[in-house]
Amino acid sequence: MAAKSSSRGSTPPPPMDDLEFARWVRLLETRTGVTVPPERKPFLVTGLRRRMRETGHTDYSRYYEELLDGARGAVEWAALVDHLTVHETHFFRHLPSLELIRKEWLPLWAQDVAGDQPVHALSVGCSTGEEAYTLALVLDRALGEHGGYRRFGITATDVSQSALSMARSATYPLSRLEEIPAAYRAEGIEPDGEDQFRIAERLRKRVGFACVNLMHASRAPLRQLDLIYCQNVLIYFARERRGELLDGLARLLRPNGLLVLGPGEVTGWSHPQLMRFGGRQTLAFLRQSKETQA
Repeated sequence: MAAKSSSRGSTPPPPMDDLEFARWVRLLETRTGVTVPPERKPFLVTGLRRRMRETGHTDYSRYYEELLDGARGAVEWAALVDHLTVHETHFFRHLPSLELIRKEWLPLWAQDVAGDQPVHALSVGCSTGEEAYTLALVLDRALGEHGGYRRFGITATDVSQSALSMARSATYPLSRLEEIPAAYRAEGIEPDGEDQFRIAERLRKRVGFACVNLMHASRAPLRQLDLIYCQNVLIYFARERRGELLDGLARLLRPNGLLVLGPGEVTGWSHPQLMRFGGRQTLAFLRQSKETQA
């Protein structure tokens, strides 16, 4: 977005006072649900200044007003969100959760479904795709181990368009290959030049990406799900909002569906149709079957 000439210049913005900080925090929380506590003010200021420098802005108020300027502001807002969203992730990030899916939940799920019913999974806050493709690798291998091959599909969501673009390419530096256990590499990875690799095409076809905010996930056009993987996402939301978000995700689960969270991300939350599942190293909830609910 081109800034007005009067807002351009090489002079950096002045220090952000508490009133200005509170205004930006309200905007970010209203639009994305992400909350920025006072101790994370440097994070917000750094990301904001970086984007303002790129667009030539030197005044917080002028930039704020332009973000509210209809379609033009919406385009710039999307670019700013990319600067304020943390994209740190890697393959097989939390092994206990993945082992819970593979060894404990999938055998239970397979016993309860008929025929070749596919697994429908959701990866929330997928960033640049590592988590979604990890799920694809795990499901592909595990479903073959439990009664023959079954189909599966994964919807992966994030608020960052640039992160999703990288995820769709499914291409990663060769240095990241060591994050993937050797047992998964032979059939799930393709070489792509000398210094990078790509997720195998048959797995790429199983993953679809969409720009969806967790606040709106329960209203998104998602089919009933068997597995929801939501790790390292809730920590960016206010504690009082996390229960509401989880209630929305719970409504998307089929009977015997599994909701997997990051350990320690939420405490004290419960749902009348969900029960804790798994051991101490994981935080997961199983939607009770129709028979159990009855």
